[in-house]
Amino acid sequence: MPLQIDHVTIAGMELDPMRRAFAEVGLATEYGGAHSGGVTHMALLGFDDGSYIELIAAADPGRANLSGTRWAAQIAGNAGPAAWAARVEDIAAESARILSLGVPVAGPIEMSRQRPDGALVEWELAFLGDQPAGAVLPFLIQDHTPRDRRVVPSPSVAGSELRGVARVVLGVHRIEPAAALFQRAYGWPDPVVHQDGFDAQLAHFAGTPVILAAPAGNESWLAERLERFGEMPCAFLLGSVDIGVSAQRPRLERAGEWFGQRVAWFDRARLHGIRLGVIQVN
Repeated sequence: MPLQIDHVTIAGMELDPMRRAFAEVGLATEYGGAHSGGVTHMALLGFDDGSYIELIAAADPGRANLSGTRWAAQIAGNAGPAAWAARVEDIAAESARILSLGVPVAGPIEMSRQRPDGALVEWELAFLGDQPAGAVLPFLIQDHTPRDRRVVPSPSVAGSELRGVARVVLGVHRIEPAAALFQRAYGWPDPVVHQDGFDAQLAHFAGTPVILAAPAGNESWLAERLERFGEMPCAFLLGSVDIGVSAQRPRLERAGEWFGQRVAWFDRARLHGIRLGVIQVN
């Protein structure tokens, strides 16, 4: 079964520094407003294919009480990549299908946020598996208000060679059990596995947006991240239809190849340690 990325979440304690960092590499975001409850707020970077990056942070970092907040540890720990969501047309039916396979499902539940212009955005979420929301399996999302209330292409990338979020790189302890979970939920064939300069063993399910990454050793950056935050996304790749054009973007460097496709990475120092790259897509 196919999976369509709705959005990916990048978490940090303060929103403005993340927004400035993204703007410095040519990925300027728009402020999206506070979530229901008022503890967190967000900005987003929307792409032409309808997917987007959500930057989420504490609404009041100086007095933040994140207890009970989704992705509290990731926000407080400035984890960067934290979660991902898949868009579905019938969230109740898809939740029931996943549940019938013996995979735990929480929800669907109704959510909302108010945009700075006062418009109300409403949607439903469902959470798959027994890990935090969107940590390995995606959480599901279905809009109840028109989608263009939730996201439109951002001026900084609209009409550009960057078409959307193409790959989610999931940091996992071991490839085999994580792969088996996706195969159980979506019926995918075995992934292609190889070693890369990412200091990890990588596994890609061909034709899907999912890449699994397991640490190459106990002292690697990924092993340390897993020890601190557990299994969850560790990097995101934006799809480029012309990576030669993308290579001219500020602070994009270190081109390589993953699974036969060229990959380049934005300077992590400029992005406060966030691993965000670009991959050539057809």
